[in-house]
Amino acid sequence: MFKNILVPTDGTKLSTKAIDMALTLARETGASLTIMTAIPPCPVTPAGDGYVLEPLSGEAWIRVMKKNADRILASAAKRAEGKKVDVTLLAVDDSLAHEAVVNIARKRKCDLIVMSSHGRGSLSALFLGSETMKVLSHSKLPVLVCR
Repeated sequence: MFKNILVPTDGTKLSTKAIDMALTLARETGASLTIMTAIPPCPVTPAGDGYVLEPLSGEAWIRVMKKNADRILASAAKRAEGKKVDVTLLAVDDSLAHEAVVNIARKRKCDLIVMSSHGRGSLSALFLGSETMKVLSHSKLPVLVCR
């Protein structure tokens, strides 16, 4: 049925549900699994009059975010231990998480994306945005959403 499943994670408790679901699907279908996390770019805080203050230098931000990505992927790898699933772990530098998910799915020739959703109501999703909704609207692949 599925040959290559992608599951993005941000390290939250909810995203572990998607990892567990993807591991189960991969084991039952014999699919390989790619677990990915996106590393956000360094935020820039405008301070007025053309000055810009950064909370951390660009290099410090990248070090912190890569360390966080390593922690997230190590946790995901631990969940995959003993499941008899071929797992690839990826940390991807990308400015937009949903674009990273769609791009990795295309590059790795995935045939399913499994991801979590916080289940925000339509009004808060409108204002806060939803990476899951963005993936759903930009991906040509089937997306299994876990809550």
